[in-house]
Amino acid sequence: MRLTLLALAAGAAFVQPARAGLFEDDEARKAILELRAKIQANDDAAKQRAEQVSTLVQDQLQPLRRSMLELNTQLDGLRGELAKLRGTNEQLARDLSDTQRKLADQTQSVDARLKPLEPQKVALDGREFQVGPDERGQYDAAVGLVRRGDFAEAVAALNAFLKRYPASGYTDSVRFWLGNAQYGKRDYKDAIATFKAFIAGNADHPRAAEALLALANCQAELKDNKAARRSIEDLIKAYPGTEAAQAGKERLASLK
Repeated sequence: MRLTLLALAAGAAFVQPARAGLFEDDEARKAILELRAKIQANDDAAKQRAEQVSTLVQDQLQPLRRSMLELNTQLDGLRGELAKLRGTNEQLARDLSDTQRKLADQTQSVDARLKPLEPQKVALDGREFQVGPDERGQYDAAVGLVRRGDFAEAVAALNAFLKRYPASGYTDSVRFWLGNAQYGKRDYKDAIATFKAFIAGNADHPRAAEALLALANCQAELKDNKAARRSIEDLIKAYPGTEAAQAGKERLASLK
């Protein structure tokens, strides 16, 4: 009996730890299951939040995408308009260049046409002055008549010039040539008056010496040798060394 009790006691001692191990395994399994459940719940919650966030982002991105598409469409339109403007600007630049070239050509053509009509600077008998084209043409034509010996026409032309251009820079020269034309026409009295007026107003003129000699010749033609000698003496005194003075000295011999 005592042996049986001892045996039972011994068996009980072995059974007690085994039961304790079984309980511990169950607790561990339970804890693991609970942990897995929490992890799964967290995963599910995270997935749900991710889906919610994704949906929210998609909802927010959708109008943004539409805006981007609209902006791209507007940019394409602007690029097209810019290309047109560039083409227009290039055409305008070409048109402007052509217009400027044509304007320059026209300006040059107008200048070429107007230049003969503009006053021109001329130098005559040591003097410079401005004359118009008609004024110069009439003077050249009148002096040309004198040099050709057409004295009657020259007198008329030179008188017409003085009447038309009384303040011309050619006036002094015109009076000198008028005296020569009158002398050539044998209008000695008129020539004397013209030469005297020329000399009185232009004592420093390059042709003053020639005018004095021509005056003496006119006086000699009228047989007024005394006046002719006086004119030559004035010539030699006022303009010594000139060709006119030398010719006057030779002329004096014939006036004795």
